[in-house]
Amino acid sequence: MCRWLAYSGSPVRLDDLLYKPANSLVMQSKHARMGVETTNGDGFGVGWYGAAPVPGVFHSTEPAWHDRNLRELAGHASSGRVFAHIRATTGTAVQQTNCHPFRHGQWLWMHNGVLAEFPKVKRDLAIAVEPSLYPEIEGSTDSEMFFYLALTFGLERDPRAAVAEAVGFIEDAGRRHGIEHPIQMTVATTDGDTTWAFRYSSERNSRSLFHSADIATLREQYPDNPILHELADDARLVVSEPLGDLRGAWQEVPEATCVVVHGGGQELYPFAPAAS
Repeated sequence: MCRWLAYSGSPVRLDDLLYKPANSLVMQSKHARMGVETTNGDGFGVGWYGAAPVPGVFHSTEPAWHDRNLRELAGHASSGRVFAHIRATTGTAVQQTNCHPFRHGQWLWMHNGVLAEFPKVKRDLAIAVEPSLYPEIEGSTDSEMFFYLALTFGLERDPRAAVAEAVGFIEDAGRRHGIEHPIQMTVATTDGDTTWAFRYSSERNSRSLFHSADIATLREQYPDNPILHELADDARLVVSEPLGDLRGAWQEVPEATCVVVHGGGQELYPFAPAAS
């Protein structure tokens, strides 16, 4: 499986997210506390939004803790919306085109989980992808296929509905092939303005997912904590596992839930697959 984070708020330097927290994403690449695997060393990726009309992405097959280019980039680049992902492959190759986040136009997408027995359902899923989108699939992962199914079902118009329809299609395809629990997922996607994050699995026992608490409230509770005074009130994080141990700073996202982060606000909605 994998670990990821999605940040939005006032611009921060990437190393403030990736290196400085006590349980930073780079630390999780070696010592994940809540993942299926302790080590997530099969590559990484960062996506961020700046002055260009589409987000930048940086992918590497190096372990995150070992990559000097990531440390150099993180010490200089800053952004108000950042996606970062460390990978533990579930069977597909370790190559740059299999590293998250994936990009289509102004959209980014990343996934922790698995489409169970992916080779059995791969053809069914590929055929369902909109023909004009299919040539853009560069890698061999179930996660990228999932992204292009969501785009096919209207991600750019209505992300919550599109992901629900994509998940419903994946579950239906899997069960036609005798797969009891076809999907395990935490997913994040963004258009650069809003982030949508989902926690769901067919077995109703999903991988961990947390969102940050309100920064202004935490600042009142911990007036002597310098880190909280460095963050703006609109800072929001959705993460596979907490970046630190400050009591009350992290709230678990309930099973079968979609988190929508826009501006300084976030809302939680029930999530369920939809018939395609």
